[in-house]
Amino acid sequence: MEIKASMVKELRDRTGAGMMECKKALKETNGDIETAIEHMRKTGLAKADKKAGRVAAEGLIEFAFSADGKTGCVVEVNCETDFVTKGDDFKNFVTAVANSILVNKPADLDALMAAPITDGGASVQDTQKSLISKIGENTQVRRFVLKQDVKGTLSHYKHGSRIGVMVELEGGDDALGKDVAMHVAASRPSCISSDDVSQDILDKEKEIFSAQAAESGKPPEIVEKMVAGRIKKFINEITLYGQAFIKDPDQSVEKLLKSASAKVLSFDRLEVGEGIEKKVENFAEEVKAQMQGG
Repeated sequence: MEIKASMVKELRDRTGAGMMECKKALKETNGDIETAIEHMRKTGLAKADKKAGRVAAEGLIEFAFSADGKTGCVVEVNCETDFVTKGDDFKNFVTAVANSILVNKPADLDALMAAPITDGGASVQDTQKSLISKIGENTQVRRFVLKQDVKGTLSHYKHGSRIGVMVELEGGDDALGKDVAMHVAASRPSCISSDDVSQDILDKEKEIFSAQAAESGKPPEIVEKMVAGRIKKFINEITLYGQAFIKDPDQSVEKLLKSASAKVLSFDRLEVGEGIEKKVENFAEEVKAQMQGG
């Protein structure tokens, strides 16, 4: 039977085991995922199976930078409850993962999970499984961004422990870079400037604005001006350069940067749990359903 990548991924998600172990188990069980899980439990490879199926939408953001500041990373590691994020076991794991990214420079998440968490140590994947068993909660290294040998300088800002921003700045200084990173954390721009806004997005917004403006009953030339104004406002709202600087709303971020002869080459913003659907428990409904079922 052909072992598809989707089958390997599902088994990995459910067991927390490595890709090769999952592929081997699926081959030995003819692609039967449930039998593969049972087999892996027997061999001790799937101790974290039940925990790995739980929603992990809490967690921490961490950074790591090279001594020269030209290489840096930001990583998000998730767990199930905010309580666990305050424990040293979880904190130390997150810090170690960030350092592993900096040292091993993995190309993607799979490469990171296979990399040693410390020099000569166990893999990130195996260390994560051990941590799950120890703390009793699903733990997942979710995503990371690695910048290597940048042309400018890297600055960063962490809001609490849940939002992290890394900015690559050309010109200016670290204080400016940190201010821009703080702005990105608060204002969540989609891109740097109007040059980065796709034409598809602009066309879609123009269509919506045109339909709205047409309902005003104003002459076509007035409607055209109204649409142009709304498009300009829309671009300013979603671009870093167009937004009003949070520390001084009277000037845009672009104006702030120009005054320091600086420009942003890139920015990356990670927020813990972003995009993860949390399960909301309704115990009253659950009890009611159980009673009706009984």
